[in-house]
Amino acid sequence: MKIAIIRHAEVDFIWGRRCSSKEFDLECGLYDSSPIKETVYRQSFREFKKIYISELSRSRDTAERLFPDEEYIRSGLINEVPLRSSFDTKGKMPVWFWNISGRLQWFVNSKRQPEGRKQTIKRARRYVEMICKDNADCALVTHGFFMHTLIKEIKKTGFKTNNRSVKYKNGECVIAEKGYETI
Repeated sequence: MKIAIIRHAEVDFIWGRRCSSKEFDLECGLYDSSPIKETVYRQSFREFKKIYISELSRSRDTAERLFPDEEYIRSGLINEVPLRSSFDTKGKMPVWFWNISGRLQWFVNSKRQPEGRKQTIKRARRYVEMICKDNADCALVTHGFFMHTLIKEIKKTGFKTNNRSVKYKNGECVIAEKGYETI
C-alpha cells in the first residue's frame, strides 16, 4: 500500500505582526477561509485515484490543482489542528508568540485549545485505521502541523516514509509505503 501525504499549497494571507487575543483568533479564522496562491508542482500524483481531503478549503483547492479530474473524499479526521490564543488580553503580542504558546498548550492538552495532543493522536489513529482497512493506494491533502502526528501514527502501523522533516513546506509530499521492498 502506498500513501502520498501532501501539505496544502501556500495560503494567500498576510498575518498581522502583533495582535490582541481577540485579533489573533479572528486572524486564525480568516486564514482558514483564505484562498491558496498559484503553485507549480514538480511531482505528478496521477497514479492515485483515491483522494482524501480535509474539510478546509485550502485542502480542496490544492487537490483541484493536483487532481483536477478526480472526485475527493472529505474527512474532518485530517483537518489541521485548530489553534486559538493562549489567554485573553487586549495587549498586542507578536504572532509568533501566539503560535508557540498555543501549540505548547496543545502539547499539554490545555482546555484553552479546541483540541489537545491526545485528541489529535486519537483522530490521526482513527484515520490511519480507516485507510489501512480500505487497503488502497491513496493520496491525501492535509495540513503541516497535523502531518507530524499523522505520519507518526502511519509509521506505527509498519509504513516506511521517504522524508523526515521538522517542518513540512507548502506543497511538500511524503510518501509512505508498506508491503514493498524499498521506497
